[in-house]
Amino acid sequence: MNTKQLAFALVALTCGCTRALPPAPYGPVPTAAQLEWQKMEYYMFAHFGPNTFTDVEWGDGLEDPSVFNPSDLDCRQWAATAAAAGMKGIIVTAKHHDGFCLWPSSYSSHTVRESSWRNGTGDVLAELSEACREYGLKFGVYLSPWDRNHPAYGTPEYNSAYAGALGEALSGYGEVWEQWLDGACGEGPDGKRQVYDWPLFFGTIGKHQPQAVIFSDIGPGCRWIGNERGVAGETNWSRLDTEGFAPGHDSPGPDTLNRGNIYGQAWVPGEVDVSIRPGWFYSPSTDTLVKPLAALLDIYYTSVGRNANLLLNVPPDRRGRIHPADSARLMELRAALDATFADDLARGASVTASSSRGRGYEAARIVDGDYDTCWATDDGTLSATLTITLPRTVRADRLVLQEYVPLGQRVAQFSVEFFDGATWLPLAEGTTIGYKRILRFPAVETDRLRVNILRSLACPVLNNIGLYLSGEQEKG
Repeated sequence: MNTKQLAFALVALTCGCTRALPPAPYGPVPTAAQLEWQKMEYYMFAHFGPNTFTDVEWGDGLEDPSVFNPSDLDCRQWAATAAAAGMKGIIVTAKHHDGFCLWPSSYSSHTVRESSWRNGTGDVLAELSEACREYGLKFGVYLSPWDRNHPAYGTPEYNSAYAGALGEALSGYGEVWEQWLDGACGEGPDGKRQVYDWPLFFGTIGKHQPQAVIFSDIGPGCRWIGNERGVAGETNWSRLDTEGFAPGHDSPGPDTLNRGNIYGQAWVPGEVDVSIRPGWFYSPSTDTLVKPLAALLDIYYTSVGRNANLLLNVPPDRRGRIHPADSARLMELRAALDATFADDLARGASVTASSSRGRGYEAARIVDGDYDTCWATDDGTLSATLTITLPRTVRADRLVLQEYVPLGQRVAQFSVEFFDGATWLPLAEGTTIGYKRILRFPAVETDRLRVNILRSLACPVLNNIGLYLSGEQEKG
């Protein structure tokens, strides 16, 4: 370093112009694929198969494959509907528990090849994967290990057959972003029992789609949230202890899956799966029972709003299309969410913090709209207050908080206050934040908010605070 360079460095140091050292990652952190998965937030489940035509939820595998015969299948219509609804991908039931494959698998005789649809030459996976690419959507595959049709089910040979089918689905249709593994095995005490070879299955996925996020009760990519009602825990850690557990009967209990583990050793964020109808497969009897907008909004806030992704099932009908009743409701949901989150009232606010790490981690970073900038405290500071002063008095009833999860999940307790013009009043409180927390409260008018981080497992690191008005007045 020459004299001029040294002088410049000393001036920069004296002026406090050097950037503060970044916080070290805390605990397990998401992979790049898991982080991009989390940013998708909301996507479509498509239960489709013989059950669509037999009006049952769990087929017995004895159905005549000719029953699968959609009259006007159009996967482009599925994709167009999902894209218009604001969804980011589609996961299709390529093989449900009945064993019927939506592609002509060489590992089964219960497939579209044996159906009368398109004279046995059709392939739903080919059509849907192409449609997803056309509409800019991610493509995902559900493949149930349980198979009520395959003659080898219940024997070690079946695991090889399942892995072979899995390899077909993952190697012939382009990139698969999420692989859904259902641990169900409901044969009963006198039925066939299969000991699944999970290492073989996971290895097959890794061989063909190493970037795919794997869903099961325990991940490793993402986990079941413990119910099918659309509700993640108000406390929801993206961490989970998986040692000694397996998908299905050997998974952690529903309460643990719902909440995660505060000191879990693996990063396994939650995914909320729920159907827009009473059942998972289409039935004409449920055309008038599509969930109302208010119920779907509640589900959005108890899934995406509680640090989980929302996988909303929208089952194609017997034509092979999304039914108009489902589509109309999806558009209502998109319109309501767009109306709520189009205008961030906190953008341009002035933010001060009781503690800050230094240059590069100032409080103003949380309102700059950049995902990869954040506010943080010094390593030993585990509680702090952020004061947000708005450009003007606003009316608001939604608050978004986000932690910068590439460095881990840290916040364990927080509260929010608003200034009513004379004094500070409590507005909301919670435990975890994670990738995203959305708080709902009766509308208030204010020009100032305080976010109090009351307990953090390591120095808190937040990258976004957003304030919105929905027009709704309920509290959820």
